[in-house]
Amino acid sequence: MNQGQEQFLSFILERVKEDKVEEAKVLLVENFKKLTEGNFTQDDIVQFLPKMIALLKPEKLEEVQTVVMQFAENFSHLLPNSKLG
Repeated sequence: MNQGQEQFLSFILERVKEDKVEEAKVLLVENFKKLTEGNFTQDDIVQFLPKMIALLKPEKLEEVQTVVMQFAENFSHLLPNSKLG
């Protein structure tokens, strides 16, 4: 994991429901690995988002959505044939 991914991981884990931290960590690390290997697809995004939203504290959803979009823009060049936004 690179430094940006580690910061993103920490940010998200602080905002998930207490009993869902490990589940969120596994989900994020798995997707970071795919991203780093160049195997992260639009389908992965479609599957990832609802799972992650379900793990977040409801009051943190809007804040996380804003940061996720910024993160996605910063790493969109790593996605094959992607147009985010």
